[in-house]
Amino acid sequence: MAKTWYNIKKGALYVALIALGLVCLLPFLMMIVNATRSGVEITRSFTLIPSTHLKENWVALFDYVNLFQGFWNSIKVAVPATILTAYFSAITAYAMAVYKFKGNGLLFKVIVVFMMIPGQLSLIGFYNLCQKLHMVNTYIPLIIPAIAAPGTVFFLRQYVQSALPKALLEAARIDGASEIHIFHKIVLPIMSPGIATMAIGAFIGNWNNYLVPLILLNSPEKMTLPVMISTLNAATDLQKNQGAIYLGVAISVVPILIVFCFCSKYIISSISAGSVKE
Repeated sequence: MAKTWYNIKKGALYVALIALGLVCLLPFLMMIVNATRSGVEITRSFTLIPSTHLKENWVALFDYVNLFQGFWNSIKVAVPATILTAYFSAITAYAMAVYKFKGNGLLFKVIVVFMMIPGQLSLIGFYNLCQKLHMVNTYIPLIIPAIAAPGTVFFLRQYVQSALPKALLEAARIDGASEIHIFHKIVLPIMSPGIATMAIGAFIGNWNNYLVPLILLNSPEKMTLPVMISTLNAATDLQKNQGAIYLGVAISVVPILIVFCFCSKYIISSISAGSVKE
């Protein structure tokens, strides 16, 4: 009787998880389906059956914007910013978790406070600073600030404290390894699951960043993909063709899905490898 009741609860849990997964996938399915429909069809009815207007939407989309240029611009911003976020956050979190120095606790509290401050509050001051440094209409203000990522530092600090054996560091020091060598050869592989997890969020945030590029980038040829797609809504000839807008959004999601799939496999393989090592 107890086993039967357990199987019922387990089956109900699986059904609930499958239903939740389908609900989460529904917006993506609608986006893909609407990318194949005309604007008139989208406004008139709701359906999950693809239509035959994909080629028309493709032509309309690329007649108005250079989507591949937007892809390249977003890659030039998102990839370096993600790398800087991952590396400098990892080395900062390692230092705060391992080394006991004066002001460590205060510095951690400052990081927590900065996590709670919306970035929009400093946008005007940030723009004025970029203007005085002659960095408006460049990618530098979109990449360099990624070095300071309080949320990533907070997460990785907690991860280091729970996953890094202090005895391993002491053994490496006894063997004569330098601190920077210890970080790159010992600490980074152990932190790799946490870094990969935060890299997903960092890449998605940098790829989808809209407000800051909209304010700082003036040249159409330098616009990132989210800013470029947003201009479709202002186009008179595309307002009636919502299918082209859906197609642009669907294309912009592809790199995010690729990064997510790659990092997810990396996380699983790292955790599995770490679980069998002596």
